[in-house]
Amino acid sequence: MSNNPTAARRSTIYLLDQILGEGRLLSECLSAGALDRLTPEDRARAQRLTLETLRGIERADRLLDGHLRRTPDLTVHNTLRLGTVELCHGEAAHGVVNAMVEIIGRSRKHGRLKGLVNAVLRKIAAEGPDAWPKMRVPRLPEWLRDPLIAAWGEDAVKGMEQAHFAGAPLDITLKPGAEAPGGKKLPTGSVRVSDAGQVSTLSGYQAGDWWVQDAAAAVPVRVLAPQPGEKVLDLCAAPGGKTMQLAAAGADVTALDVSESRLARVRENLARTGLSAEVVAGDALEHKGQYDAVLLDAPCSATGTIRRHPDLPFAKDGSEFGGLIELQAQMLAHAWTLVKPGGRLVYCTCSLLPDEGEVQIEEALPQYPDMRADRDALLVPGVQPEWLTEEGGLRLRPDYWPDLGGMDGFYVACLNKSA
Repeated sequence: MSNNPTAARRSTIYLLDQILGEGRLLSECLSAGALDRLTPEDRARAQRLTLETLRGIERADRLLDGHLRRTPDLTVHNTLRLGTVELCHGEAAHGVVNAMVEIIGRSRKHGRLKGLVNAVLRKIAAEGPDAWPKMRVPRLPEWLRDPLIAAWGEDAVKGMEQAHFAGAPLDITLKPGAEAPGGKKLPTGSVRVSDAGQVSTLSGYQAGDWWVQDAAAAVPVRVLAPQPGEKVLDLCAAPGGKTMQLAAAGADVTALDVSESRLARVRENLARTGLSAEVVAGDALEHKGQYDAVLLDAPCSATGTIRRHPDLPFAKDGSEFGGLIELQAQMLAHAWTLVKPGGRLVYCTCSLLPDEGEVQIEEALPQYPDMRADRDALLVPGVQPEWLTEEGGLRLRPDYWPDLGGMDGFYVACLNKSA
């Protein structure tokens, strides 16, 4: 049970202010210690409430608009949004209304508005729970929705929005021979655990039998098909899911990432799972060496991960994507120099934008006479042939597997170097 629901709610409002007002990602806020003072239970509750509010914010705003003459200050608005989402998710009305009134009442800046919060949320409590399920599935912002419709069509984007609104179950990758802590085996080999609760308390976690990794994120290493003893470079390796897959297959792995702090997670994960890799902090564009295989999970817009990170469309506006696309092309060019003749490179991004996937490979292939897209390597178990793309890559999308709970958006290409 939560020790202090009001503290968790207050922290949720702070996180919403940071994301919606300052354009910060939830992960940045958490790294900066936004929830460090809370108990583990309240920390989990604050994160869950933040994600639920962001997923449902369009519906909450539509309900609130009927009761507000003008848009209030952001903190008050976020208090009302959180209260609305909790009420429409079936929380007891008196508990929610009293908590929100108390939070605003204690604020020097907003205390005089506690009567407004009380009145509005009482109206929402009366009508919101019936209206909520009849409202449309929340949409992506236009800056992202428009290019996605241009790429995949409106029906596909509606399916993606449905997947984003539903959120993401917990997917795990098992070490060879390990037991899953319950759950359902997916067509690609990952295991999906519903209602997982606190991850670290699941059986096999402390023993290092498995790690958390979305089913789509596990596909690139399956495509790479590392062999025991092969020298493999994992570029942009943090937080380490793919590094662990490579190490578990018996490859001789070098995990490289520019962020020393993010590499701490890689080292922790390797230690917990009893797997080994050489972990190196460094710039991918300056790395030297020759490898049998290179995995490049390039920095990208992360638009494929919105079902797990609903803060992303609110914290970003697409303005940095041009720089990322240029960086991906540079990284792909440099990574190709690290592949031995006869070796292979798997390029992937957790993006839904073709400019970060399909277009990168389309433009690279004519530039390198010794580069060939290996379509056959992409047909790992569970991958549908219709997911393969014209230039020879693999496109994974959140609207795939709707009956199983969807998957992250990913692009994967396997590039062979002639001997």
